[in-house]
Amino acid sequence: MANGNGNGKHSLKFLCISRVGCIGDLCIRLQEEGCKVKYYIDDKDEKEVSDGFVEKVNSWQEWKDWADVIVFDDADFGAIAENLRKEGKAVIGGTVYTDKLEMNREFGANEMQAAGLSHLPSWHFESFDDAAKFVKDNPERYVVKPNGTAQTEKVLSFIGQEDDGLDVLTILEHYKRGWASKIKSFQVQKFATGVEVAVGAFFNGKEFVGQCCINFEHKRLFNGDIGPTTGEMGTSMFWCDGGDLFKETLQKMQSRLAQAGYIGYFDINCIANARGIFPLECTSRFGMPTLSIQMEGILSPMGEFLQELAKGGSPALRVKKGFQVGVVVAVPPFPFEDPKTFKKYCDDSIVLFKKPMKEGLWPADIKLTDGQWRLSGHTGYVMVVTGSGPTMEDARKEAYTRLKNIVIPNMFYRTDIGERWGRDGDLLRTWGYVT
Repeated sequence: MANGNGNGKHSLKFLCISRVGCIGDLCIRLQEEGCKVKYYIDDKDEKEVSDGFVEKVNSWQEWKDWADVIVFDDADFGAIAENLRKEGKAVIGGTVYTDKLEMNREFGANEMQAAGLSHLPSWHFESFDDAAKFVKDNPERYVVKPNGTAQTEKVLSFIGQEDDGLDVLTILEHYKRGWASKIKSFQVQKFATGVEVAVGAFFNGKEFVGQCCINFEHKRLFNGDIGPTTGEMGTSMFWCDGGDLFKETLQKMQSRLAQAGYIGYFDINCIANARGIFPLECTSRFGMPTLSIQMEGILSPMGEFLQELAKGGSPALRVKKGFQVGVVVAVPPFPFEDPKTFKKYCDDSIVLFKKPMKEGLWPADIKLTDGQWRLSGHTGYVMVVTGSGPTMEDARKEAYTRLKNIVIPNMFYRTDIGERWGRDGDLLRTWGYVT
């Protein structure tokens, strides 16, 4: 049987395909296990990301027959992944249905509601004026979320703070003036208080396998959840059987995912409170930086696990007990896109290590040149630094100890990733969602 341990048997061959270079860390992990890896990045501005770490290819199509497993990292490859599966390829990636679940918020919300998940009231709009009139006529606290490709601009998601919706009216006017060409449709959702928690697991085309990943995203730029919304500044997590968090979310979507033939990681972000668990959005792909932090805690060989998953098997997933924490290290212009600023202040900057140590370091927009880590790409999303421990505080301590070993000009990061667990964990236990 094929394996990736480099012991003389056939090494597993992975073709990893990325839109903007998000899975270089997975490629590195697979290589360290003895797998052979070829990596394709579609975005021209990110082509140099992961150079020196892994073999890059200019056309993934030329290598599809070479690969034992083909891995996609984004939620807009669904049609391609479906066609490759029809050709008999082993594929980790989406489907047309699961792409739509994530990219079209109205469709995703309707599907989850039809599957029996609880729901928060939400309204779909294609006109900023219509949305503003709705908020004026129904003054409450709302959240605004773009649909489609605009949702990749995480700074465009807005969580209202005012009970009368006046701040939402202001942001809608701002979007109308500056983003009308990019935001073609969007969702206005009623705000709910509680604990924001995500529930994820791997799906093999028929059912969820392995343990659930319960994770807590820290999306704001600054400590204390202040500032613009980013893709993420860090995440804390633990693995378990999921309990009611799984039963009230992922389990109810299982038959729909099976009908679509989805294979990969699937996650539902929720608000949990004393009244129930209310889904906010689906992620039908690897999460970033979730994947890096998961690999900190996964003991099973990733290559063997992903191969068996892609073939529809039910691989065991061995994970560390306790907690994992991951901190995003960034440089300007993150979380905004400004290639000129990145090139002027950060491009090709060296990553320095005070002492040799690579454990818990997961490079993102970095290339390896003459043995040195150098910044690449244009986003300023540099790396994820992770730690594990029997308690959340132990995991935090390990991650931040590792982080203090890194020196990068203009680097920044949050220092409070995982601190919310003291409050969030108590509430989730009080409501009976975790033990």
